[in-house]
Amino acid sequence: MKVLFATTNPAKIKKYMNKLKEKNIEVLTLKDIGINLKPEETGNTAIENAYIKAKTYYDATKITTIGMDNNLFIEELPEEKQPGTHVRRINGKELNDDEMIEYYCNLVNEYGGRLTAKWVYGMVIYNGKERKEYSWRKSHFYFINKPCEKRNPGYPLDSISIMPECNKYFVDLTEEDRKKSKENYKEDDVIDFIVKNI
Repeated sequence: MKVLFATTNPAKIKKYMNKLKEKNIEVLTLKDIGINLKPEETGNTAIENAYIKAKTYYDATKITTIGMDNNLFIEELPEEKQPGTHVRRINGKELNDDEMIEYYCNLVNEYGGRLTAKWVYGMVIYNGKERKEYSWRKSHFYFINKPCEKRNPGYPLDSISIMPECNKYFVDLTEEDRKKSKENYKEDDVIDFIVKNI
């Protein structure tokens, strides 16, 4: 079984590709099929943007497609400064990984040295006839203004995110560390959702 993952984010691809391979699902990337579209992500939620991506790439390839998006909410920020669906797009500019780290470190400095953050993820699988949706969250962590030197390409904010249970940067977490998280979300739940719905 083949499925297209509608993302150019290397961290997202790496996170799911091997686990899906174990389930006999081959994940095709946009690079694999040589397609270069830029869907306009006009949704107000992660699910809406995930659907826009999935439908755009399905319409172009006729391959069952996974779209994924994430929203960022920061407890200490006023509504007008919330990143929401525009985590990378700040003031109309698409930031690269280093620019993102710099921008969010400056926000941390502006608001007292630490910010309480929450990710809300949305995933949509679209096969031309129906769409299946799944949403989950990662909360109970915070941003600091001193980046770790290590980077997770595609997920730059892992370099300024701290997991309180073990006081480590996300980019440094081991599998054992991740099990200490208070989150209900398990990566295997996302894999199960994909397996059941493609």
